[in-house]
Amino acid sequence: MTGNASASPRRQTPTVSIGRLQVGSAHPIVVQSMTNTDTADAKATATQVAELARAGSELVRITVNTLEAAQAVPEIQRRLEMMSCDVPLIGDFHYNGHQLLQQVPACARILAKYRINPGNVGFGRKRDDQFSTIIELAKEHEKPVRIGVNWGSLDQALLARLMDENAALEKPADATVVMREALISSAIDSARQAEELGLPHDRIILSCKVSDVQDLISVYRALAQRCDYPLHLGLTEAGMGSKGIVSSTAAMAVLLQEGIGDTIRVSLTPEPGQPRTDEVIVAQEMLQSMGLRAFTPMVTACPGCGRTTSTFFQSLAQDVQQYVRRRMPEWKQQYDGVESLSLAVMGCIVNGPGESRHADIGISLPGTGEAPTAPVFIDGEKRVTLRGEGLTQEFLDLIEDYVKGRYPSRMRQD
Repeated sequence: MTGNASASPRRQTPTVSIGRLQVGSAHPIVVQSMTNTDTADAKATATQVAELARAGSELVRITVNTLEAAQAVPEIQRRLEMMSCDVPLIGDFHYNGHQLLQQVPACARILAKYRINPGNVGFGRKRDDQFSTIIELAKEHEKPVRIGVNWGSLDQALLARLMDENAALEKPADATVVMREALISSAIDSARQAEELGLPHDRIILSCKVSDVQDLISVYRALAQRCDYPLHLGLTEAGMGSKGIVSSTAAMAVLLQEGIGDTIRVSLTPEPGQPRTDEVIVAQEMLQSMGLRAFTPMVTACPGCGRTTSTFFQSLAQDVQQYVRRRMPEWKQQYDGVESLSLAVMGCIVNGPGESRHADIGISLPGTGEAPTAPVFIDGEKRVTLRGEGLTQEFLDLIEDYVKGRYPSRMRQD
């Protein structure tokens, strides 16, 4: 028998400070998200930033693509301060970032990090000048930079050169392999250029995003071996609903298990009427399911079968999950370590008692033909049996009492 199962040790990186947050191998993997509002609408953008932060996003990226968007950043920050939201803001720049940062110095000061794409900063000598301007401004304002290369906007000059070199080989590689190399080379070469311009090594984060799961894994494995910069993980366009969730998890889980990745984003396309915050919840649950972070109590629940013809246990599992998510912001302020709480809601006698014993607090509901009672297990021992119409509220009360009794009060520590 081997020891406890766990992910590989984190790949060693420098620490990069992004506002109040620190990123790198010495720190927890960070959840990032992005707004989809018109940044020029300061009210709508600040509202969505606050929603994402309340959902658990530790960094929020906003598009800064026009003069009006750049000019709105101070007002966005003011509104966030009024809401007591101090999440670091990342400015996403394409094509004209060098101009906007110069034209609106307040924007350059307020943003906690600049994100630039080497593929659309400019071309030739113009690219060098524009890239240099952004790096000089990052130096002036002591801001970190994420050099984010995307599959769909590669540096075409670099790609053409690598394709020509590959074609001249006796045994040319597949075009996909060359494109992967172009992604990696673009990121590393740009980072080295930034350092040559005077940007400190510990103010650089890299990303090389693609939309294909296997390509993402291959690119990041190679990138991780060729540099020690912190890496931001994510598919460029994950997709909508279950497809986006599965693709993102399949790709990032492999890399995270190998110790690769320091910040992550799940780039979900929201379904009509669905909140933007879904991408944050998916990212959190990915990290928590892998044992890499603890954000909110996890509820284990069985999927149901012929023994569980009643849907009550499904409703209870949903009620418990919603309850702990609603209570979590207050619990985190009051109790130290409550994020690690584990709960179980099971639907019959087959696995119910066993799973409930493994959780901090669990309940095993009766299945079809079983006695209409529900034993509750606390810290592995049967403590009480619930029955009747008030069962849901009684179980929620037990959870509340358990939290109060199990976890140290932060107020007493202060």
